Amino acid sequence: MESNKWTISVKKLEQQFQFLKDNNYQTFHFSELDLMKKIPKKSIVLTFDDVTENQFIHVVPLLEKFNLKASFFIPFFYVGKTDLWNNTPVDLQQKIMSIDQLKLLNAEKIELGYHSYAHKKYESLNASEIENDFAKCEEVIKQSNLKIYPVLAYPFGNYPKNDSQKNDFKRILSHNKIKFGLRIGNRRNTFPFKNRFEIKRIEIEGKDSLMVFRLKIKLGKLKLF
Repeated sequence: MESNKWTISVKKLEQQFQFLKDNNYQTFHFSELDLMKKIPKKSIVLTFDDVTENQFIHVVPLLEKFNLKASFFIPFFYVGKTDLWNNTPVDLQQKIMSIDQLKLLNAEKIELGYHSYAHKKYESLNASEIENDFAKCEEVIKQSNLKIYPVLAYPFGNYPKNDSQKNDFKRILSHNKIKFGLRIGNRRNTFPFKNRFEIKRIEIEGKDSLMVFRLKIKLGKLKLF
């Protein structure tokens, strides 16, 4: 598999994991952070959206190889299907893991979280639609008996920005017992988190060189790259 903006080659990912291992970075699950008041300086949370079958085939073995932890986020409606939300041609669609594949994941290495039900931008949904989205997630979780930690990666990094809508959104998250919400942001986070529902993620692109990867995890994403 070749690298591009949204897809990283196995070779590049292995180089990145090797760098983290060689430089003594410690990886954590969000469930662990919830119990901690302080973390080591070289701490990182690895996150992967969409639980594609490619992640099952390629990412999981590399996490095992380098003894790293990661969080995988599930768009529940699409489990066992393909990434239909991208509206790509059938021959280019990516398979999404099945329930059976999700259950095969090693919980010591991989923590499962929410990526919504329908993979829609939260900013485009009203409060009732967001509540309904959560309800449908819970139906799948209950029926499949999956162990899901209450951390949510917002689809497309999108969430309501208007103050009143944002307040409603955060109330809905709290009502559904979500402990952490992940946006984009491309900046390093301080810990403990200042805002649990606006945790910034650094976007690593498939085209990034190892040097750019190193700079991003040290400084965040700059205009230089």
